[in-house]
Amino acid sequence: MSERLYFRQLLSGRDFATDSLLARQMANFTYVIGDVETREALLVDPAYAPDDLLAFLERESLTLTGIVATHYHADHVGGDLLGIAVPGIAEISDIVDVPIHVQASETIWVTQGTGVRVPPIVAHQPGDVIHVGSIDVTLVHTPGHTEGSQCLSFAGHLVSGDTLFLNGCGRTDLPGSDPHEMYVSLQERLAHLSDETLLYPGHFYSPDPFATLGEVRANNAVLAPRGAEEWLAVFG
Repeated sequence: MSERLYFRQLLSGRDFATDSLLARQMANFTYVIGDVETREALLVDPAYAPDDLLAFLERESLTLTGIVATHYHADHVGGDLLGIAVPGIAEISDIVDVPIHVQASETIWVTQGTGVRVPPIVAHQPGDVIHVGSIDVTLVHTPGHTEGSQCLSFAGHLVSGDTLFLNGCGRTDLPGSDPHEMYVSLQERLAHLSDETLLYPGHFYSPDPFATLGEVRANNAVLAPRGAEEWLAVFG
């Protein structure tokens, strides 16, 4: 792990958006990835209370240089969530002009859901690397939950959004979901990561907020099936 890595896991309804019942119920994580020397930082999936998140950065003497969306759902980037307006990247864009990094196939959904256009949205291809100070963040395209879902790999960490939780994985019965692509993402697109990688999911859906990928591989039922046919029979 890079000695210059700054990393924080913030829980909605507890660490920010404390007055929002929806934020507490959804239990989303927002992440801060930065460089302890340059004090540059990325926000990952900032929703519910943009002012709280920007105030956190200010208290930590961090300068926001970019936003990363793991996928377009409103509980991660803002927009309409079951008839409730969730603040997110649109409100941050009104305050600070920084790029918003998404997978190219997710761009249309992010723009439609939030009203934010290109730019500041930046469309990426699988494997692209973005930089925050000295920290390299690789964008791992992991479709399944949505067509353009992505995980962030950096300094021995994986922020997995709704692709992979400590227990279970993101839903594949929603519009734009694809159970077969989810299987490929879980079994092939993330296979190169070591068991020592620290997995940080998009929601607090388990007793622990993070775990090693080795622990998740040993205990998560969605990683147990031995082939696509078996996986689809159970989880498809």
